[in-house]
Amino acid sequence: MSSNQTSSQPKSNDATVEVQAEPAERQIHTVNWIGLKTLYLKEVRRFMKVQLQTIWAPAITTLLYLIIFTVALGGVKPSVLGVPFADFIAPGLIIMGMMQNSFANSSFSLLVGKIQGTIVDYLMPPLSNLELLVAMVGAAVTRAILVGFAVWLAMAFWPGVNVTPAHYGAMIWFGLMGSILLALIGVITSIWAEKFDHAAAIANFVVAPAALLSGTFYSVDKLSPVFNAISHANPFFYAISGFRYGFIGTADSPVLFGGLLLLGINLALGVIAYALLRSGWKLRS
Repeated sequence: MSSNQTSSQPKSNDATVEVQAEPAERQIHTVNWIGLKTLYLKEVRRFMKVQLQTIWAPAITTLLYLIIFTVALGGVKPSVLGVPFADFIAPGLIIMGMMQNSFANSSFSLLVGKIQGTIVDYLMPPLSNLELLVAMVGAAVTRAILVGFAVWLAMAFWPGVNVTPAHYGAMIWFGLMGSILLALIGVITSIWAEKFDHAAAIANFVVAPAALLSGTFYSVDKLSPVFNAISHANPFFYAISGFRYGFIGTADSPVLFGGLLLLGINLALGVIAYALLRSGWKLRS
């Protein structure tokens, strides 16, 4: 064998084998608290940047309802459920503003992402569908609480209105249940809607009528049996009635039944919203 042939054969001792492993997909087996907090703060900062429009304007609009009714009544001071009319409608106005703004916030998140083409910012981060849902609902409830506090603070200084809570537990529970209810409806709406007109249709033809016709300005006991039954089929009614109970100590519906019913509805809506996010319906091409 020639020396050239010998040198051309590689020696096994000097040979090196390079193995390139494929990049592993990052998996988070526990709750991604950092990502959850980041998305929540993003949603909160989004509406806080325009808080004049998202918090103070709704608070003033809701306060105007109280001013109009109290001024229109003049010296007449009717009582409803054993309390002055102004004390009766004040809690209903507070939670009505909370619920409507909770829907407005959650129905905007995914929808604007789909319209502007930035939906990938919600789908690509290492967040589970449940974490995504919790962050959006949490931000919507935060906005609802801020609006409710702003309305309550203004009403506290309005003469002739008593908004001192009588049952803090009922006030907190029904305030949260009502806000979560509309937040979940808003998330489902933002998944279904393809343009702002779709979300506006739900807000104008479903949310607003359901809120206004749920006993905010009247006691359902004064209604005819047909409309009384319709009111009791409206979940908004139980949120408003229970929240009002937290302030005046009386309600025109069973408080315990209303609280459990809202909890069940929220759990069902949460499962639906989670299933839609997991399926990627109208979110992923």
